[in-house]
Amino acid sequence: MTDPQAPSFFIATLEPGGQQFDAWPDRPLLLSLEQGGLDWPSSCRNGNCRTCFARLESGAVRYDIEWPGLSAEEKADGYVLPCVAFPCADVVLRRDVW
Repeated sequence: MTDPQAPSFFIATLEPGGQQFDAWPDRPLLLSLEQGGLDWPSSCRNGNCRTCFARLESGAVRYDIEWPGLSAEEKADGYVLPCVAFPCADVVLRRDVW
């Protein structure tokens, strides 16, 4: 049973730049981002290659896989893999330039 009070989507913001897109709780952030017409680097789409690596500046995500391709330290420092991260709230993602 779904919660009638739960939002149908969250707002995600990309930094730097402030672009926003609808982030659906039943879709990985990367898919919502692409459906919003925004470009984000990606490759494997299963949490292994780390091409989509980003920092979660605010908000919360969940994973359907047991442990995405992040070290414990990266996860503790707020890094996420948008290809397998599902939003649980409004989020702000930062793409670090390497």
